[in-house]
Amino acid sequence: MNRILLSVLTATVLTAFSAGATVGVQAETWRMAHKMPPDSIEGELFQYFADKVEEKTGGELELKVFPNEQLGSDDTVLEQLQIGTVNVYPEGVSYLQKWAPDLKFTSAPFLFDDREHWVRFMQTDLVKGWLKTIEDEAGIALIGSPTAFVRGPYRVMVTDKPWETLEEMQGTRLRMHPDELAAAAWRHLGAEVRTLAWTEVYESISRGIVDAVNSPIALVEPMKFYEVAPNIIRHDEYPQGMAFMTNAERWNGLSDERRAQVLEAFAEMAEESEKRTMAVAEKDLAAMKEKDVVYSEPDTAAFVERMESFYQEMEEAGELPQGFLDAVRSSRAE
Repeated sequence: MNRILLSVLTATVLTAFSAGATVGVQAETWRMAHKMPPDSIEGELFQYFADKVEEKTGGELELKVFPNEQLGSDDTVLEQLQIGTVNVYPEGVSYLQKWAPDLKFTSAPFLFDDREHWVRFMQTDLVKGWLKTIEDEAGIALIGSPTAFVRGPYRVMVTDKPWETLEEMQGTRLRMHPDELAAAAWRHLGAEVRTLAWTEVYESISRGIVDAVNSPIALVEPMKFYEVAPNIIRHDEYPQGMAFMTNAERWNGLSDERRAQVLEAFAEMAEESEKRTMAVAEKDLAAMKEKDVVYSEPDTAAFVERMESFYQEMEEAGELPQGFLDAVRSSRAE
């Protein structure tokens, strides 16, 4: 009898322990920061990625999303990314240039023939080497390819000072993100460049601090820029993607299975980005035209021609990365 009671008691304890262990397993939570409104196309796609990660991992990895720069501006978030208090930060790859300055040339204005040319350039050993430097020196890795997410899908200038030619654009007070190459390029083109945070653009245009801002077309309506700058000019400055930056130690510390699940979620989100971004751009543009916004697609051949001297001068001064223009030329379609 005692033996039976002991067996029952042991079985009960083991069952309880097993159940308790199961209940005690908690999902790993990663923090994902970004600067966009949650209802913008990019904000929605970032949340789509977070939802897909949770789905693919069976809820064992959760991405908690913080939009609208809630966790700080770029520099602050990049520091948090390095130490691991932020785990994912999607932004243009050029934002990593503080550790690999040559990365700024991945967004060289008026240099790439089209998006396909840019994608091929981004796959060269030159660019792969820059990204490897980032991981080794800054401890920041990328989830997937920075070209997979279609951002834009094209770039425009939103301005209260309309222009149709390069000459008419001269003197435009242009808001710029903190990028020395982009600022120098637009000064070369004749604009007056002023560096401002993305979230300060609307008020700065309305107060006359700047006249214009360059933006992916899909973000113009969510940011309401057209309310203070009713001219949208497509200039296709450069193709854009999105680098999903992550803490390298945490990323590499995941199991092969877990990384594969996250990459699968990333691939589905990237495919969705191309469809949604184009659809939203067309819908938003139609809606903005109904509000008396003027949209134009001027010939930018003069911009490309003016920039040829810019890159030539940089090359002669030794200011371009070694092999950069060769990589640009070799990645052109034959």
